Amino acid sequence: MVCSASLADAEGFHEEMESIQRGKTVKKVTESRGMDGMAQAFHITPGLAVGITAAIGLAALVLPIYMPSSAPGMPFKIRSLSYITLLFGFYMAWNIGANDVANAMGTSVGSGALSLRQAVLTAAVLEFSGAFMVGSHVSHTMQSGILTAGVFSGKDSLLFCGMLSSLGAAGTWLQVASYFGWPVSTTHCIIGALVGFGLVYGGIGAVYWNSLARVVASWVVSPVLGAVVSFVVYRCIRTFVYSAPNPGQAAATAAPIAVFLGAAALSFTVFPAKASLGMAAAQALGLGFLAAILITIVIRRQLGGLLGLYCELPAEDQGDDKAAKQLPSLMGKVEGPKGTQLHIVYSVFGYLQVLSACFMSFAHGANDVANAIGPISAALAILHGTGLNTSAQPSMPIDVLAWGGFGIVAGLLVWGYRVIATIGQKITELTPTRGFAAEFAAATVVVLASRLGLPISATHTLVGAVMGVGFARGLNSLRGEVVREIVASWMVTIPVGAFLSVVYTFILTRLVPSLV
Repeated sequence: MVCSASLADAEGFHEEMESIQRGKTVKKVTESRGMDGMAQAFHITPGLAVGITAAIGLAALVLPIYMPSSAPGMPFKIRSLSYITLLFGFYMAWNIGANDVANAMGTSVGSGALSLRQAVLTAAVLEFSGAFMVGSHVSHTMQSGILTAGVFSGKDSLLFCGMLSSLGAAGTWLQVASYFGWPVSTTHCIIGALVGFGLVYGGIGAVYWNSLARVVASWVVSPVLGAVVSFVVYRCIRTFVYSAPNPGQAAATAAPIAVFLGAAALSFTVFPAKASLGMAAAQALGLGFLAAILITIVIRRQLGGLLGLYCELPAEDQGDDKAAKQLPSLMGKVEGPKGTQLHIVYSVFGYLQVLSACFMSFAHGANDVANAIGPISAALAILHGTGLNTSAQPSMPIDVLAWGGFGIVAGLLVWGYRVIATIGQKITELTPTRGFAAEFAAATVVVLASRLGLPISATHTLVGAVMGVGFARGLNSLRGEVVREIVASWMVTIPVGAFLSVVYTFILTRLVPSLV
């Protein structure tokens, strides 16, 4: 059955109207202040938004009293300082949720694959799961891999104040960035705070300079890699899917391949087999095939009727352009499909984008929770007398992992919609194909870098990937003022974190009594 031109025009107009409406909704939400923005994002009343925020605040104040890490059997001074430490950690985790979770869900919202409400609730579950289940694997570096603890031997009070100040400094800058909708790197922020404290109060020898050099290098590497990969992915979609005789069928064929590659790479990197490289590869291939089979079943069940009925492009697209479509060019200009074919392509890539966003959300919770609980556990180790100068890897309490996950979810619920909207709509207009290209590219770069041990920023990678999609569409598709604003916020993140950490340490050393 051949689609009519009138149907193509009608559905194309419908897609355009949906995009305009999404843009208006995002603009309305991001321009709102206080509880009005949260209420509009979740489609709830301002009163209910106030109630949710108050409940989160009450839980943040009460729960630390009953946590094992608050040292219930120790003197009152240690218990009080433990309570304060957990509050500082919650503040940092809250701001991670408010700012960094946009890494996973921003493009899904911008393309319309998920509503703002669906994205926030999905990310809340996956971020907490990743933080609680896998978060301890990446927290040791933030706990004892940035500062040389031996330099602070005999200065437990100073080191304790430095850890709290770093949490407070990083949290402060993240809160400012979240308020204005700037997607900054929480990793760079907390490292900048720790380095600033170490330099001023411990000297040059207090910092592991190799770690700092790698972080600075990642400023350039991560967004460039994200942009390059997303550019290639999106151009491949336009060349081999949009230019195919049947774009809908081509999209349905490409989906299992993309899911296989993504699932296999993620499995091989995040869940490696302990026996051998061969077993790890076999495990990755098995999970990749399983994921590909599942996505094929889903697509056939949801779109099987459309794939069977609308198997051809509109008649006017099969005439003079047929020869051109047989010789696709990766860099050439490609006209996208229309009508029902466009609906099928967008539906397929909508599924793919949601899956990639879920994977990235879980991985983000597992990795970035370390930015909060690493310094928390270090400060608690000082308070409880275990210290950081031992060669053994410091312990990571289960309740602290859960506390970090709760903080991320709380920040996501109250303020996360602001940065999600920035990545989702303000840099460049996104559709399911563009959103998938950005998300898949960012996830691929992060997974490969993790395997190679390269410390890149997920925030910078995804923003670079979104920009790469904009480049693939043409320079006029990028909103230059938004890009300049984001890059400026990146440049000042480490210096601001360092400065605030020094100031907060100066204040805390005069307020916190000696721990000796």
